[in-house]
Amino acid sequence: MDNRKEEKRILSLVYGIGIIAFSIIGLYNNDSIAYLIGIFSVVLIGYGHFIISRYFPDGDKYLFVLAAFLAEMGLVMLYRINPYYAIRQITWLTVGVAVFILIVVLFPDMEGIKDFKYYYLAAAIGLLVLTQVFGSDIRGSKNWINLGFIGFQPSEFSKVFLILYLASELHDFKDRKGLIMPAAAVLVSLIFLVLQKDLGSALIFFGISITMVYIATPKIKYVLSAVVLFLIGGAGSYFVFSHVRNRVNIWINPWKDPNGAGYQVVQSLFAIAWGGLMGTGLNLGYPKYIPEVHTDFIFAIVCEEFGLLGGFAVIIAYFLLVYRGMRTAIYSEDNFTRLVAVGISTMIGAQVFVIIGGVIKLIPLTGITLPLMSYGGSSFVINFIALGILQKISENTK
Repeated sequence: MDNRKEEKRILSLVYGIGIIAFSIIGLYNNDSIAYLIGIFSVVLIGYGHFIISRYFPDGDKYLFVLAAFLAEMGLVMLYRINPYYAIRQITWLTVGVAVFILIVVLFPDMEGIKDFKYYYLAAAIGLLVLTQVFGSDIRGSKNWINLGFIGFQPSEFSKVFLILYLASELHDFKDRKGLIMPAAAVLVSLIFLVLQKDLGSALIFFGISITMVYIATPKIKYVLSAVVLFLIGGAGSYFVFSHVRNRVNIWINPWKDPNGAGYQVVQSLFAIAWGGLMGTGLNLGYPKYIPEVHTDFIFAIVCEEFGLLGGFAVIIAYFLLVYRGMRTAIYSEDNFTRLVAVGISTMIGAQVFVIIGGVIKLIPLTGITLPLMSYGGSSFVINFIALGILQKISENTK
């Protein structure tokens, strides 16, 4: 099938979902703002796709199309939860699309940025140090910096800098001595994240690191060694840090305290079960019973109102997005861009696994956002930056 036709077909599906979903919400609540948000989001996505396709036709357009689908789904759910969140989020969507286009237009040749590894390292660690010193506690984690007029989550940006650093350090790997500095950088990052109680980000940093090390070396013994050390560190953290112990205990048995510590997970499981296979229908669920439903638990309300079929559709979209990223890595012409593409793809895939795994009680809940869908400017913009880099890499594949 012609790629352009298939691409336009998926994009039409995104437009259709946006217009129909916002129309349903508008009709149900007699809310004219819903129609405007739906039209604006579709026009914005269409404009972004037009610019990229018209002036930069060589890259992988599915990256933008799949990201647009997930962002549109997120906007619909956020508006349905509370219009305030969606109106704020569409601002971040505008910024995200603009940054995506700017990276594609202005970014230099990707291979030319591999010589700045110490800047990347300084930025990755420096952001975590700043968080440790100036960070604010929000919902039990010290992972935000509030500048008064705006707040942001430094670990979201630190992830991308770590990917660029590891790719710069590992692209010409020769022997195990070349792993000393990357291992030290990752270890320091993980220590700061555990101290800040940002356990979800710690898992994602670790997943990114071992995947990039395996692709660069490629020796399974390094990965297994890192996994063993991580498990030992995780076990030690369980006994040393009470917040780690609480998360694990809630995961093992949230029903022990369903109205207290286990309330979020229990309500999430109720919502998913209530949705069944087909869902209750848009606007007919009960998101008010799920704490933090606009951030950590947005997947639960998707399953409640669109059923398991809707949940699977979202997971498949993420799978395809990660697949396109890994495909870009496979066809990259040099090791640096290959590692960057692997790192970004792993970042998205790991974050999806960690948060959805927590929402459905597959793993302990760690309190991170669902990429491109949850409310939050830091995560939303950094994902579009990462996808813009992937798009740029895809323009120079074999």
